[in-house]
Amino acid sequence: MSCDIVLVGVGGQGVLTIGDLLLLTAFAADVPASFCPTKGMAQRGGFVKVEVRLGRENVGPRIGERSADLVVAMERSEALRGLPYAKPDGTFLLFDHVWEPAGVMLGDDPYPTLDEAAETIRESAEWMIVLDPADLPTRDGQPVPANVYVLGAMLGVPRLADVLAASAVEQVLADRWPKAAQSNLETFRAGLNATSVSSP
Repeated sequence: MSCDIVLVGVGGQGVLTIGDLLLLTAFAADVPASFCPTKGMAQRGGFVKVEVRLGRENVGPRIGERSADLVVAMERSEALRGLPYAKPDGTFLLFDHVWEPAGVMLGDDPYPTLDEAAETIRESAEWMIVLDPADLPTRDGQPVPANVYVLGAMLGVPRLADVLAASAVEQVLADRWPKAAQSNLETFRAGLNATSVSSP
């Protein structure tokens, strides 16, 4: 089995970390993998894209248009940048965080509503998952890391789960941040439990 994944978002959301954790898990599980990050402006809020190919040998790191089994967007407007990669029979996961750029805040540029974004996603991918940031669990009164939560939700997608076991990701999380192992595992499992795939 194989799974091609495109992640998009903005700087500061931990998009690169998700890709890195997937890569580390693949290496630990002896699954062929490639990782291709793209960063826009080198600052918080700049565009970030990561392409991860799992279970494929002797292929390039780039994912062509309409070829990603799973597209993950960590921000609503950036989801539009991920749409060209979505396979018609693939899954699109949107973590509906809103990060309004200056043009939007000044009233010069439009910003999509969730309904508008969802309608466009349904035209591109067979399966859609929308995660509401308001549903993020809290620990000690603070929201847990959104990227670890989203990573858990990703492992609820059958195509990815067929390539990497959730338990293998949990082990990588525990090894990467030993002092935060319990918190990260609880966050990861909350995301896994929150995944609800629905047809458009």
